[in-house]
Amino acid sequence: MPAKKRPPIVMIHGAFCGPWSFDEFRKPFAAAGFAVHAPALRYHDRGPEPPSALGKVSLLDYASDLENFITGLSEAPVLVGHSMGGLLAQMLAARGKARACVLLAPSPPWGVWPTTLFEVASAQTLLFSGGDYRGTLIHPSYKIATDHSLDRLAPATRSAVYARFVPESGQATFEIMNWSFDPRRAGHVRARDVLCPLLCIAGSDDKINPPSTVARIAARYHGRAVFEEVKGHSHWLVGEPGSDKIAARAIAWVDEVLSKKKRVVSRE
Repeated sequence: MPAKKRPPIVMIHGAFCGPWSFDEFRKPFAAAGFAVHAPALRYHDRGPEPPSALGKVSLLDYASDLENFITGLSEAPVLVGHSMGGLLAQMLAARGKARACVLLAPSPPWGVWPTTLFEVASAQTLLFSGGDYRGTLIHPSYKIATDHSLDRLAPATRSAVYARFVPESGQATFEIMNWSFDPRRAGHVRARDVLCPLLCIAGSDDKINPPSTVARIAARYHGRAVFEEVKGHSHWLVGEPGSDKIAARAIAWVDEVLSKKKRVVSRE
């Protein structure tokens, strides 16, 4: 029998990261027959000392770059976005650039209020500790990264992953964490423009984008989104022990929703 034709997958990495964050997570997708693409966000392939221009890059710039990349594909892809990449996937879906979206610990769009004191405190600490940080480079803190993002990794692996982190755009970080002060509403996603199905996955122990906030994101899409909480996981869903099971669940969900779409088309 001929192999099942599968759409391309575009994996969108999170803040401080690069395509390397999907090195392991992408393998089950490739093995299942998907053509997997993992583009680098602007300047995130320049190593630990990117140009200062990165500090001024907006979420809108990242989204435009990704939209141009997707336009060059042979067909509309399934988007898999982690953390900030999950927000970018939502922005692209609102532009009609996604067949389906898998959102892994996604950052919330403009207007979605935090649900935990940790989220509020993190945003306030960043805003008031260094003044207006827009236009600057934000450097990842080892303690925050290892305590709250990489905390499910073995110590040696945790250090190795952190060593690959790069600075992030202060502008984009501001647009996510302190969106209420952003007059451009860069991270805004009009929910009714997102017509594709979405799978929203959160780790039960994630403090950065906790399950309660991810559930609130899913609720915006009025039945088009499925929310699932994975027990024992934190924020680094793309590389924690058990991430292969999350990938397998995502693949099964993609097959399910695309199969439903085909059945609907065939009846019309």
